Amino acid sequence: MIDLKYANREFQKFLDEYDREDEKVKLKIVHTEGVVKCADEIAVRMGLSEEDRNLACLIALLHDIGRFEQLKLFDSFQPDTMDHASYGVEILFGHKQMIRRFVQEDTWDEIIKTAIAKHSDFRLKGIEDDRALLHARLIRDADKLDNCRVKLEESIEVLLGVTGEEAGKQEITEKIWDTCMKKSSILSADRITAMDYWVSYLAYFFDLNFPATFSIIQEQDYVKKLIDRIPYENQDTERKMQILCDWIQEYVKEMVE
Repeated sequence: MIDLKYANREFQKFLDEYDREDEKVKLKIVHTEGVVKCADEIAVRMGLSEEDRNLACLIALLHDIGRFEQLKLFDSFQPDTMDHASYGVEILFGHKQMIRRFVQEDTWDEIIKTAIAKHSDFRLKGIEDDRALLHARLIRDADKLDNCRVKLEESIEVLLGVTGEEAGKQEITEKIWDTCMKKSSILSADRITAMDYWVSYLAYFFDLNFPATFSIIQEQDYVKKLIDRIPYENQDTERKMQILCDWIQEYVKEMVE
């Protein structure tokens, strides 16, 4: 069986190896806790079995384990420093088999490994096992759902490197706007302006999987709250963001139904 209380105690011991007072480490600890809550809520709303609910929470607990070593080595979350998902799999399933610290049975190893390895992929593909696909989709939804909270609670300057006022003066570049209009996620490398980055966070909604997740998005009014965080001085940007707000809200509504 999966003992979540035991797994969490071991995870807290793992975190003691890092500087809990470091702001980036704190951010990832709070994010991990948030993703666990989101995974549990999605699983409950979907009516999953107790075993799958516990498995979803365990995957959420461990999904960003590679981030902590990335911060220790590079003091950065940037993808060019490390593929944190692959490194997380190496930490858990490499020669040290750290996964056994958190769950003693190996029954769910392949599902856990696949879900963590794929959780930050641009596109989810290459998973043939139905249960592994379920959990890969679920952790991606939970991760993005908590990122809505992060984008609303963290300062704009921390998120974008500029103030909200400075961001609102910038344009949305044509490639980013066209990609969004195709209901597609946005490649990190395509982003140029601060507003490109902000729009890319909204484009996360096009990569969600379950009606349960969309229901939470709708109930929390995340679309409008995220769009309203920036004071838009650029008139073209303001016009486009209003279009995007209406369009994504309608998309979310359709996906709930």
